[in-house]
Formats: sequence, structure tokens, C-alpha cells
Amino acid sequence: MADATPTPLPDTRPALRTAAKTGATWDLFCRVIDNYGDIGVCLRLARDLVGRGEQVRLWCDDLGPLAWMQPTPVERLACLPWPGSEHAEPGDVVIETFGCELPAPFVAAMAARAVKPAWINLEYLSAESYVERSHGLKSPQFSGPGAGLDKWFFYPGFTARTGGLLREPLLVDASDRHDAPRWLAERGWAPAGGERVLSLFAYPHAPLAGFLDALGAGWLLLLCPGAPQTELPPLLRAGQRAIALPPLTQADYDRLLWSCDLNLVRGEDSFVRAQWAGRPMLWQIYFQHDGAHGPKLEAFLDRQLAGAPPAQAAGWRALSRAWNGLAPWDEASAGALRALPEATALARAWRDELSAQPDLATQLQAFASRAIGLSS
Repeated sequence: MADATPTPLPDTRPALRTAAKTGATWDLFCRVIDNYGDIGVCLRLARDLVGRGEQVRLWCDDLGPLAWMQPTPVERLACLPWPGSEHAEPGDVVIETFGCELPAPFVAAMAARAVKPAWINLEYLSAESYVERSHGLKSPQFSGPGAGLDKWFFYPGFTARTGGLLREPLLVDASDRHDAPRWLAERGWAPAGGERVLSLFAYPHAPLAGFLDALGAGWLLLLCPGAPQTELPPLLRAGQRAIALPPLTQADYDRLLWSCDLNLVRGEDSFVRAQWAGRPMLWQIYFQHDGAHGPKLEAFLDRQLAGAPPAQAAGWRALSRAWNGLAPWDEASAGALRALPEATALARAWRDELSAQPDLATQLQAFASRAIGLSS
């Protein structure tokens, strides 16, 4: 079993200094707000770009989570503390993730460059229609330290008119070749005879009791770190058991998703990775006090379930609403959990549809090339 104690994050700055100049230099800025989804997305994007020949500096105000997300160095990737960016020379492409607002001295240095960098604001993922209208828009900067620069808005999404989703080359193939029984057994997480396996990564307000009632017997629940590790075990019903997992690297979290019959995920990073796993996935969307999470969930379900038979679509929609506290638990939501073979076919078809679209890193490279004439 993986060690649950995070190890210090290696200093990758020497690797950046000595890397061959095979591509552009990219600066990614990220703030850790209240969960680790933002830094998880940024780290995956940084690694993906490095794998495509780019040099990347990831500037973050909290590098602690990277100690368990990515405990080994990655060539041409430097993970650096945010305060150090004020005196850095900006790269060719600057990614401001999720509206994190770049440090003013760094923006001023961008404006002072003879060849201005491509300044791109990478937005949050949404299936709502405004994404297609807003993707690729430009915001000229007329005042402040960035006067004279253009900021471009890049929206991930689920259609060809958006920036796509993070998907490394051969990711889907790796998922399909994964030996799930062996991987689980090696970690002491193997199911008993007849058990099905699910992973659960949820926010503290998840309706665990209602879910366990609907789930029924014959399940092994693999609980990712978080409040459910302590809240769920006392609620287990007959024929259910649970194992609390240690923090996993991003690579091992992918393998966990590939190993399960059902994946419960939250936020953005795990949400996208679960879709690439091609297994039934239940998403707990980030709660917003103004209720905006409800329409966001419905917009995604509209796209995901567009090709599903009406009865199956209604059942999975009822289940998703119940899991997000937007509707009561009923026979329709419980019935969706009992129809996993059909849900698996739907998950595979949805993955195939998404895989036909260009991935996010490919589109970002092309976007930067158009913005400032890079050849990457």
C-alpha cells in the first residue's frame, strides 16, 4: 500500500535551467483556494505540455499538495513558490488559471518584453452554452501594469467549439489495458468474491446515508481522503464494507478510477479523469450558495445523456440530482445504481464522443501559436 505520509516536493528548478530549448517556455499561475482541484488541473496540464516538448514553470501559492500528487521530479517542469515570480523573466506563454490575477510586477515585465507573451486566462470547466460564445475572446488591457497587452479567454468544454478537455496521448489506451484485479490486490484493496468496487471522493455535505440505502449490498467502497472517511463507515449497510485510502499520486488516482465499477467524484479534476476512465461516474458538483451549481449540473447531464435511451437518461438524472441534494432519493435514483451494465455502455459511448475532439493541451498550443506566432 502506498505511503500515506507526503514526502517533500523535489526542487525541479535545475531541470528547467538545463533543459534543451525544444519548445516554448510556459508560465502557469495557480492559487489553492479551498480544495485541490485547481492545482490538480494545473499540474496535469503542466506535465502534458512538458510531454509535448515545452518548458513549464508552475507558480503556486501552496506547493504542499504537490508532495503527494507528484512526488518525483519531471524533466522541464519547475514547481515554484508564487512570491518568487515578481523577479522572474516571463516566458513565451503565460497561463492565468481560473482568474487567479497575476502579480503586478510580473505583468509589468510581460508588457516590457519586446515580443509580448501570449496571456491566456484558463477558465473553469462548464457545459453551459455561454462557454462556446466566450471561448477565444480577447480583452485588450488599456491601463495598469499590463497596458498594451491582450488577455485571451480559453474555456475548456465538451464540444468542438470549446477548448476541449485535458487528455494526454494514449490515456484511453492505458485505461483499457489496465489490469484492475492485479492492481487492487497488490495494494490490499481487492474485492471479495461477488463484490463490486466503487471509489468515493466527495465533499463533506454528501448525502451518504441516502446513497448507501440506494446502493444495496455487495459493494466494497474505496474512500479517498476527506470527511467521508470518518463519516461513512458507521453508516454502512449490510453487505457493504469500506477501506480508507491514503493520498494517491495523480497517476495512481487514475488507476483507481480505471479499477472500479463505479466512480463518485467531485469538483473538476477528478470529474474529467473519471470520464476518461470509461466507467459509470457520479459527479458531486461544487456547491454554490446562489444555486448556480444546479443549472451547471443539468447542462452537463443534457450533453452526457443526449444519446441515452429515455428511461436510462431519466434514471441517471434522478440519481445525479439526489447525490447533489437537488431531489429526494426515490425508486428512479436507486434503479439507476442497479443498472450499471447499461451505464457502462453509456460511459464508453460518451468517452468515445469526447475522444473524437482535440484535447486541451493541443488546442492551447495552437491557440498560443495564433496569438503570438509561436511554432510549437
